[in-house]
Amino acid sequence: MPFRINAGLVQSELQQLIEQHSPAVKTAGFRLLPVAGLTGESWKISSPAGDFLARHQSAQRQVSGADRQRESAILRHIARHKLGPRVRLYSPPWLIVDWVDGTPLEEQAFTDASVRNALCERLVTLHQLPPSGYRLDLQQQFARYWQHIDRRRLTPRWLRLHHQMLSQVPPSPLKLALVHMDIHAGNVLNTPQGLRLIDWEYAANADIALELAALIRGNYWNEQQQRVFLYEYVKAGGYQNLSLLQQQVNRWIPWVNYLMLMWFEVRWQQTGENQYSEWAHPLRP
Repeated sequence: MPFRINAGLVQSELQQLIEQHSPAVKTAGFRLLPVAGLTGESWKISSPAGDFLARHQSAQRQVSGADRQRESAILRHIARHKLGPRVRLYSPPWLIVDWVDGTPLEEQAFTDASVRNALCERLVTLHQLPPSGYRLDLQQQFARYWQHIDRRRLTPRWLRLHHQMLSQVPPSPLKLALVHMDIHAGNVLNTPQGLRLIDWEYAANADIALELAALIRGNYWNEQQQRVFLYEYVKAGGYQNLSLLQQQVNRWIPWVNYLMLMWFEVRWQQTGENQYSEWAHPLRP
């Protein structure tokens, strides 16, 4: 069954939390609105002190790889570069950040050269920052996902693929950097200050080529769109050798495909929503 939180309890809990940690913030006129579907895990807080986003750490999100403590630390790590929202409070199970005013990109926005260039510049800035203290371990994530998928959906080919993904050595990083790992149109906001990235719950240290492979596969870009974006990323200063970068992205593609498959399967098991099963289908071995 989908995870849901009682709105009244959430409002009371968040009011108490803010009053306890920020007594100067008055909660009169405090209002909550659910964000990102009906799971009840993210809430917009509207108050006289400003607008904020409260993100809950549920067991379901932890299974999917989210970690609010890591997210909080990484957002603080990048704060002065204004790549993401500012952290206001981390008090388990809640992370409260500034609400970023902006408009999510449309899917077709990535076909616009100015948008691609701006996104490349944001990515280059991110990938040039000192790494955080959190390293992404894909095989550990695969093993965690494995415990939360529907066993009735397994096939012999899938079992063989899973063992293969756990036993083979991942590609050696071309460049280890801080990566976002969930860049799609809905997580890129157009703001008066330029493009900003939201939803940093999967961010960690990893190969820049893994980030680019996830961006390419997650947005279902064709070969031409892929080549154009990688060229513009290199041109923006992200990496010097386009040929090597393309080769490394190609090495990571099977890993990203399996990551997507496992994530879709876990979310289908958690929510029962058919869209996740539909998205998983073309990736199934």
